[in-house]
Amino acid sequence: MNITFRQIRYFIAVAEARSVSGGSSAVGISQSAVTDAIRTLEIETGVTLFHRHAKGVTLTREGHQFLRHARSIISAIADLAGGVGREGEETVGNVRIGVTPVVTGYFLTDLLSRFRKLFPKIEIALVEDKRSYVEHMLVGGELDLALLIVSNLEERDAIDHEVLLRSECRAWMAPSHPLSDVDGLTLGDLENEPVVALQLDELEGLIDGIWGKFDHPPRVAWRTSSMEGVRSLVGTGAGITLLPDLVYRPWSLDGDRIVAKRTRETLPTVDIGVAWRRLTRHSEAASLFMETVHQHRR
Repeated sequence: MNITFRQIRYFIAVAEARSVSGGSSAVGISQSAVTDAIRTLEIETGVTLFHRHAKGVTLTREGHQFLRHARSIISAIADLAGGVGREGEETVGNVRIGVTPVVTGYFLTDLLSRFRKLFPKIEIALVEDKRSYVEHMLVGGELDLALLIVSNLEERDAIDHEVLLRSECRAWMAPSHPLSDVDGLTLGDLENEPVVALQLDELEGLIDGIWGKFDHPPRVAWRTSSMEGVRSLVGTGAGITLLPDLVYRPWSLDGDRIVAKRTRETLPTVDIGVAWRRLTRHSEAASLFMETVHQHRR
């Protein structure tokens, strides 16, 4: 298999931009060169990495798997370039980190993998719970850091935070839905549609909050705490939903396709960040975790 670093870089750019034109702009290369690189990758891997459509591209199931490996390769090269050596391998200590379920499932794993490779002798104690309890433990000094949706923080007087990822909300629906091909979609177009509401972690109440800001009451037909349940219901045409790109996947477990569309209204973002108790002096292990977070974000 003959795959180059350049091809991997172009692939990541296109995947993140969701279009060849956006990816080529991000890397400063012509669209034809980026298209050739993607085509070569698909030939070399023997799989289709993108679904092509009139408005851009979306990753296939194999494309999502390749994206994760591609980012690991980029991270490994960045580690080599940064001169990571025995100093990191010999650093000892422990760090207590609070997380919420959505962060665990959609953000944490690659970051933890990177940190363990850099500092294998630092012990990580993870506590997963609801945001309110994670905040309580953080303020009480039982945690060094927390990774959670910071746009919902309640203890803002006692907690400092830094945004790591700002995730846009879009409307999800089945490709067969009459509105799936509508340009300039509005919440008004959706207000009479049956809605699938996710009752999970900090995303619970998100749909009600979005419609409440724009005075369009949702017609909630289904409520579920299962992310896969939401995807299955939407994919089979039972309803639509509004959720952040962070948790978007273009298919359900049964293989039903899901499309995500922006609305004319600017919807609230879901912001994932790292948080800590105000005026805290971080330990060496916690400081190294923060540095790894910054590298991961870049």
